[in-house]
Amino acid sequence: MTTEQSSPPRSPGTGSPVLPLRRAWLVLTVVVIADVMDVLDSTIANLAGPSIRAELGGGDTTVQWVLAAYTAAFALGLVTSGRLGDLVGRRRLFLAGMAGFILSSLACGLAPGAGFLIGARAVQGLFGSVMIPQGFALVKVVFPPERLRRALIPFGPIMGLATVAGPIVAGWLLHLDLLGGWRSIFLINVPIGVAALVLGLCFLPRAAGEDPTARLDLRGVGLLTLASALLIVPLVQGRELGWPVWTYAMMAASIPVLALFAVSERRGAHPVITPSLLRKRSFVVGLVVVCGFYAALTGFQLALSLTLQLGAHWTPLRTGLTLIPWALGSSVAVGLAGTFLARRLGRAALRIGLGLAAAGLIALAWTIAQAQDSLTSWVLAPALLVTGFGSGLVFIPIFDYVLGDATAEEAGTGSGMLAAVQQFANAIGAAALGTAFFAQAGHSGFFDAGVLITALAAALYLATMLLVGLLPKHAQQAHS
Repeated sequence: MTTEQSSPPRSPGTGSPVLPLRRAWLVLTVVVIADVMDVLDSTIANLAGPSIRAELGGGDTTVQWVLAAYTAAFALGLVTSGRLGDLVGRRRLFLAGMAGFILSSLACGLAPGAGFLIGARAVQGLFGSVMIPQGFALVKVVFPPERLRRALIPFGPIMGLATVAGPIVAGWLLHLDLLGGWRSIFLINVPIGVAALVLGLCFLPRAAGEDPTARLDLRGVGLLTLASALLIVPLVQGRELGWPVWTYAMMAASIPVLALFAVSERRGAHPVITPSLLRKRSFVVGLVVVCGFYAALTGFQLALSLTLQLGAHWTPLRTGLTLIPWALGSSVAVGLAGTFLARRLGRAALRIGLGLAAAGLIALAWTIAQAQDSLTSWVLAPALLVTGFGSGLVFIPIFDYVLGDATAEEAGTGSGMLAAVQQFANAIGAAALGTAFFAQAGHSGFFDAGVLITALAAALYLATMLLVGLLPKHAQQAHS
């Protein structure tokens, strides 16, 4: 009777109630906090690597694993957690992921040794992958369709700013030395996460369009996980171990295992990746562009941080503050790309952005090679400003291209794949370019290593720029 008459309106296609706008904005706030925590944790360890190694010991690969363990685990978990939300419930998984993320952050901050820290980082990445995909689904059902796009407008700029703020925040926290130096970059997640968890318990909706008929393709998940491990483990460990035969065998084996995964996807009744997405050129090409862009970005950040701290003997704070021009350039460009520039220029904005980022990195490599021991923050500022501006032009438009022609049914899997590829690219960038950095550093010093990796990152940007020509001229044309 009255129960039916007073039931709240329901989101079309989901059967989930659309919440009052004030509560819907609180749900979005919780989701944004979770995403910012993830973005910061995937970038912040770049700057803290030398400090972590100095206290906990370990070889050069310690720095790489602290970053790669998180990003690789996050990427692998993302592949399945979206479908898992259909089975278990998105609110329940989001809160469980948030609680696990908080506890694993605490474990990272209290780590007694390098091995424990790397393991805790992997667990942190897995819980992050459980948490993040559920947030998008929850936001989608609490806003009425006509307000959803407006609600998500700030999301891209916030994530872009969080990406560039990571190293600066890390430098500031390391300088304050409030909770044991580098440990504070993980322990700060605890109070922030607890506040978000309390808000989530109070305001997240109990239903978010779950599909109880969904199933997990355990065979596909296993094959994809195996292929990723076969590639990342030898990339990180190979140089330190002298590249034994098994490292080459593992990397070679990743190719047929990945092929088996593709076959499994085509034949499986419940594929990990929605097959129709892989038939869309803008989605596939866009993912390759994302992969190249973020691998270069991670490699450049890691190389610059290590060059300045290990080569020039700068403090983490000075290194972090040196990146302010890069962050400023990125922030300005993110604002332009998020307003009118990307819509007006289309894929040309991506080409301009990648071209400027490559030019900035080439200038940065030249500056490091020329100045070396006489490097200052001011000398590096012009090249970093150009690099940051170019990167900022890419952050938002590429996401529009990847998901521009995804249907409502494909959007969830597509956004999960996009985030997974981004994190996997971060892991590959840390593994491959980090390995090349330490190999060159052992041969001719940290400054030459910084020059080499910065130049390689520029080359990767230029190669990625060529692929942009395969995208439609404008993101909104992707579906035509």
